[in-house]
Amino acid sequence: MAKSITKVQAHLFLVGASFAYGANYNVAKIVMPDYVQPKGFILMRVIFAAVLFTVIHRIFIKEKIESTQDYRKLAFAAFFGACLNMITFFEGLSLTSPINASVIMVSSPILVLIMSAIILKEKVTAKKVVGIVLGLAGALILVGMNGFDFSSGTAQGDILVIVNACSYGYYLILIKPLATKYHPFTILKWVFIFGVPMVFPFGIMDLVEAQWHTFTLEVIGAIAFVLIGATCITYLFNAISLQVLNASTTSFYIYFQPLIAGAIAVFLFGEQPRWEQLYATILIFTGVALVSNWKTKSSN
Repeated sequence: MAKSITKVQAHLFLVGASFAYGANYNVAKIVMPDYVQPKGFILMRVIFAAVLFTVIHRIFIKEKIESTQDYRKLAFAAFFGACLNMITFFEGLSLTSPINASVIMVSSPILVLIMSAIILKEKVTAKKVVGIVLGLAGALILVGMNGFDFSSGTAQGDILVIVNACSYGYYLILIKPLATKYHPFTILKWVFIFGVPMVFPFGIMDLVEAQWHTFTLEVIGAIAFVLIGATCITYLFNAISLQVLNASTTSFYIYFQPLIAGAIAVFLFGEQPRWEQLYATILIFTGVALVSNWKTKSSN
């Protein structure tokens, strides 16, 4: 598939995905666990995305997968990106603190940079390494403002979140070659179709036991946002960006999530901004400038 967007547009798509991810931290709390348990919510997300992407693909795209090998790659991408990734995050979060989970998750771009160099043979430049380190520093300032608490009591949850970070990173590695070959809707249609039977055994009971009659308009709105914004749009925007950017650059935008979550807390919930947030913002945007490497013609 020919590249259809510019690198600037790709970065804007990633900013949009980061906004949806950042807002998701606050919005998902409205639904879980009082109305829908985490694994049931995951199944709801995967089924909804499978249906939506299939319908859009069938009406507008109608692109076929060329080989059995590509189907196999898509099935692996489904396991790491739509099953293991989601389940280990929510399970890990239930066994550790949100701060611990945030600290571990911001290691994802480093993991992706290493895996990209080994698996995809992507070039690791000094500017990219410095940019990722600066972004990591900024993200750690944001998530560490309330203190870190790694202890033996959270070890199991911390390990599950590490698995989540690795899984998400490997998902980006898997779909990068596919993103330059197929339309994003083609990729995501099959990722979520393959993902449904993988997640189904884990989430079906939680979904059946959900108290649907108790859902308020606020809960329904929150569910709609998570299904459309934090699932379909974020996965779509990441897949689109991978047409012209490499996996390590795409993963860098995870550093925006605590920044956006903090901004939402300030503007919508009246929290007082702190100087640490300004320092962190400067570090993250400096990191973006270095990682993006705007003046080069190669993909970043």
